Amino acid sequence: MKKLLLTAMFLGLLIAVPAMADVDVHVNIPLPPPIPFPAPPQVIVIPETNVYAAPDVDADLYFWNGKWWRYWQGRWYRSPYYNRGWVYYRGIPPFYFNVDPHWRRYYREHNWYGHRWEYKPIPYNNVEKNWKKWEENRHWEKKGTTWGVNNYERRPEHQRNEERQKWEHEYHQRPEVQKHRQWEEQQENQKEHKGREGAEEKPKPRRAD
Repeated sequence: MKKLLLTAMFLGLLIAVPAMADVDVHVNIPLPPPIPFPAPPQVIVIPETNVYAAPDVDADLYFWNGKWWRYWQGRWYRSPYYNRGWVYYRGIPPFYFNVDPHWRRYYREHNWYGHRWEYKPIPYNNVEKNWKKWEENRHWEKKGTTWGVNNYERRPEHQRNEERQKWEHEYHQRPEVQKHRQWEEQQENQKEHKGREGAEEKPKPRRAD
């Protein structure tokens, strides 16, 4: 029994070591402040995407691919919950450049590229429960649904690609994004420098006589 216990502990250490090696080096990145929610948020689906946004929240809060995503000070965070558990996400969410950055204005005007946008607020728990099924059966693209856009017509793909490139360029020009990128580069340089110092400090193996 004791031998089995020791074996289990050894295996646990083997599993834990690579897991620890994968921990993000950006341990000093601050977490975003809590968002005051008077009630659980409702969301809308952004036309031409499977991305859900919380329009009544004074922050960039999205739901996509089973996770909540939040933008704050040039950085991205994600969590399985809309109001807690945020973890720094290194990089940019894959969905983000498919989202028109002016969607809030279109939301206020009930207009999506010249068509009446009759969106319907969706309770957050409905999205968490059904997002995968909706994505698999292309729920929002079906006639009569079409993201709530009247007389919807899909825009040419080349036009959307041009828009994505434009939005990506504009994103990288944001001062807070550039500031965070500079910080990341400094962290990487410090990590490489420490790695070189550690390698130089290792004693060289003695030659056998």
